[in-house]
Amino acid sequence: MSIASTPAVTLGTSFARQLPELAVPWQGEEVPDARLLVLNEALAAEVGLDPQWLRGPDGLRLLTGTGTPAGATPVAQGYAGHQFGGYSPRLGDGRALLLGELSAADGTLRDLHLKGSGRTPFARGGDGRAVVGPMLREYVVSEAMHALGIPTTRSLAVTGTGRTVQRETGRPGAVLARIAASHLRVGSFQYVRATGDTDLLRRLADHALARHHPAATSYPALFAAVVAAQAALVARWMLVGFVHGVMNTDNMTISGETIDYGPCAFLEAYDPGTVYSSIDHGGRYAYGNQPAIAEWNLARLAEAMLPLLHDDEDEAVALAVASLGEFREQYHGHWSTGMAAKLGLPASAAGELVNDLLPLLRERKIDFTSFFRTLPRAAAHGDRELDDWVARWRAQGPDVAAMDRVNPAYIPRNHLVEEALAAAEDGDLGPFTELMAVLARPYDERPGLERYAAPAPADFGTYQTFCGT
Repeated sequence: MSIASTPAVTLGTSFARQLPELAVPWQGEEVPDARLLVLNEALAAEVGLDPQWLRGPDGLRLLTGTGTPAGATPVAQGYAGHQFGGYSPRLGDGRALLLGELSAADGTLRDLHLKGSGRTPFARGGDGRAVVGPMLREYVVSEAMHALGIPTTRSLAVTGTGRTVQRETGRPGAVLARIAASHLRVGSFQYVRATGDTDLLRRLADHALARHHPAATSYPALFAAVVAAQAALVARWMLVGFVHGVMNTDNMTISGETIDYGPCAFLEAYDPGTVYSSIDHGGRYAYGNQPAIAEWNLARLAEAMLPLLHDDEDEAVALAVASLGEFREQYHGHWSTGMAAKLGLPASAAGELVNDLLPLLRERKIDFTSFFRTLPRAAAHGDRELDDWVARWRAQGPDVAAMDRVNPAYIPRNHLVEEALAAAEDGDLGPFTELMAVLARPYDERPGLERYAAPAPADFGTYQTFCGT
């Protein structure tokens, strides 16, 4: 069904046209009672969409994938992926649709993509639907990441479907609309490499070059650019205590944006072994493992791109190994610089202090976010080792004002996110709206918001997150 009354809405079709082998034309399933739960009006305006129109019937059809402008080609994307280390050659958008591309105010293209819009040919037995809680979780965390300055897909809207979706119990259904630089993934390259079609692999790489890394002048340069983007991204995750939870290769973008907020959470007591995901039984994607997993995923990208790197396989492997070998140094550079900034110090003065601090935080189960935010104003801890460390740190003359610009006062505290999502599924969006207002200004500490900066209460218990599929 087309939307005849919206000539101003234009959705590009470059992915569907240039890579039809990875695109299955599809549309969202009809919904009984579409109702807009939350709309990111500022983001809508940024990508040229009228918020008032999106709130109307035609806008709701767009946001649920049941109606698109003339000329649009909604598709389910095909990709492969290593999931918890095991390779799946055919994953794809089982409950998602790429509606098309929008032109943002800065002239770049942005994907308009749905989650929970119904079964597609990639559904693999799933119902293709989503529920309110997990879709609002992605909205909360992705917008919080954006406010923290971390590259991320962004949430445009969550629309209730009026349908009860069966999970552990019957839960209210919803569709998430999100905006991304693109949805090209490591898994996209793996999918194509498995076909043995080198021409298609080249077209995919050309699409990625043009879309994300136009400064790269060769396929080896493209791979190096993705390595650099991911090294910077994962370092920024680590600096704010973000735990992605499901770093499969189909969840790593070529653009360097964070994508797919499933069982994600934020670190509370500092511990590199922290795992929140209910399905990560072996701790593969623990907080402290994220840099190594990113490097592992990039090695899988290198394998997929080998035919493009050089005609001679040995030379191709050598080029891939050289670029991949840059990851650790790049990551460590970003992380070290970031940790020094969190302490208000130049990198040259912070190394030993950082190395001595992290074991103290872990042994004492100190809240990661609160420690750095309150450090400039903290009184004596009554802990000799910790107080000695603080004295050494103060002796370096830290820039306290600079610290408050990089250490957030507010993050999506797990207990507050759960509180907001539970209320929303019961029909009360008040706590969600209040939480979003706080998280929109994470570095700006405000009186009366103390509960949003405090760690979880002792009775919150062991926290576990779920994919929501």
